[in-house]
Amino acid sequence: MITLKKDSKILFIGDSITDSGRSRENPEQLGGGYAMMAAAKLLAKYPELNLSFLNLGISGNRVRDLKARWQDDCIRHKPDVISILIGINDTWRKYDSNDPTDASAFGKDYRNILMQAKKDLGCQIVILEPFVLPVPDDRKKWREDLDPKISVCRELALEFADAYVPLDGLFASAACRQKPAYWAADGVHPSYAGHMLIANKWLEFAGV
Repeated sequence: MITLKKDSKILFIGDSITDSGRSRENPEQLGGGYAMMAAAKLLAKYPELNLSFLNLGISGNRVRDLKARWQDDCIRHKPDVISILIGINDTWRKYDSNDPTDASAFGKDYRNILMQAKKDLGCQIVILEPFVLPVPDDRKKWREDLDPKISVCRELALEFADAYVPLDGLFASAACRQKPAYWAADGVHPSYAGHMLIANKWLEFAGV
């Protein structure tokens, strides 16, 4: 669980799922995805806390990209809570560009940014696991590469995270209620319904 206090600053960071059309000129304009949905609910529920939010997701990012921009896009903002969703592009680039990231390198870079956050900020950390749905069919092959990275995320969460949001299982469960494309047409980028699934699960760890 995470604890939100008066004037807490929450930073969402990651890839296109977090980016979701957010403003590059004003990172307080959170885009149209789960970051905005979660922030809106918290702002309405806890007006007395004067919470603030930043979205610094960048489409296409891998964990190595987060490491390269971590000081400028995370540490210098001094967030009280960091929410990280990264990993699907570390898998995707293997299949569309023959540019793989093995699970060991993924874990090393992810550990590096988490250690920096704890050392320099002492902040609370939310890790969201990467996910993929089996649509189109070629996404099924991605499991061989993504599953070890999900395992890395879970191991790191045990060591560093105040909350772990199990998105791969969440979307697998949702796909038993409605076809996978309803939640993410390409198996990766959520629909509005998919983003709301993420937001609602994230909010559970904030006591909402």
